[in-house]
Amino acid sequence: MPVKLERERYDITIRRGLLAEIGARVSKLSNSKKAAIVTDSTVGPYYAKIVAGSLRSAGIEPITATIQAGEEHKALADLAAVFDALLNAKIERATPVLALGGGMIGDMAGFVAATVLRGVPFVQVPTTLLAMVDASVGGKTGVNHSTGKNLIGAFHQPIAVLIDPDVLRTLPERELRGGLAECIKHDIIRDAEGFARLESNISRALAVDLDYLAELVEHNVAIKARVVEADPFEKGERAHLNFGHTFGHAIETVSHYSYSHGQCVALGMAAAATLAVDLGMIDDDSRKRIVSLIEKAKLPARGLQLPVRDVMDAMHSDKKVKGGRMRFILPDRIGHVVIRDDVSAELVTKAVESLRG
Repeated sequence: MPVKLERERYDITIRRGLLAEIGARVSKLSNSKKAAIVTDSTVGPYYAKIVAGSLRSAGIEPITATIQAGEEHKALADLAAVFDALLNAKIERATPVLALGGGMIGDMAGFVAATVLRGVPFVQVPTTLLAMVDASVGGKTGVNHSTGKNLIGAFHQPIAVLIDPDVLRTLPERELRGGLAECIKHDIIRDAEGFARLESNISRALAVDLDYLAELVEHNVAIKARVVEADPFEKGERAHLNFGHTFGHAIETVSHYSYSHGQCVALGMAAAATLAVDLGMIDDDSRKRIVSLIEKAKLPARGLQLPVRDVMDAMHSDKKVKGGRMRFILPDRIGHVVIRDDVSAELVTKAVESLRG
């Protein structure tokens, strides 16, 4: 599946068993005799040796750098050892960096690739459903800051995205559910028919039906790719992908990441749906369908255990605030969203409070 930008083009390849072919793929993308694998302490023990072996078989020397797993390690300080490993190995500007892991690793490895030697090639090899359907496509990279999520970063497009759905068989159920949050999001913002299909097939996803998951990844990657093509630097339409994220990122920050990203997006979508009802944008039956699908995916749509005022304060620090006004992506029907920056603080507070039920 191609992603065609104004100045760049890359392919997203989705196929079961693709992980063992990484070396052959990378050798066609770069003439470098070295490649860096950036992974984390959870994914590395499962898959780093497979990728490194594939690279060696293609005549490419692997350099592996491992980051401690956990969102609390998505920080500039944790990248120091990665920069050390790559520079000590004497990488060159043609040396690709492979992100082997979930969305956190994709963001961090991408930021390394964007900045080391002022920019080297970058290949996404996502191993979680969330990373496959969302984080691996679009070129957003970065790390967190104490005041908020992903506030330090750069746009750096990959030269390829290589997705092997077979790796999902080792994915913890909590991480699988987190990926389903992004699948729900994509259908709410772009595809009413896709939303209805997901309502009927959510149990297949939770049962780790790999053939169905491959189809689900393809469907969601297609949505994400088309949005990115239309707006690669998030100046307009791409902001639609932030549905649920204004609330969700604030919840992540206030919880110090004790809530997973998927849980936060789920809660954020439920809050956004409530806000849309209060603004007269959608009817309550549509809100109930959204909440029902979130809960069928075994994600939270209520039960928030954080102070509402703290969540509100964190939203004001969000990078999507413009002119001091919070911007929300809200549905006016399932399958379509609009940007609103005229929402009263009272209604936003009410939407956050609705999550505590």
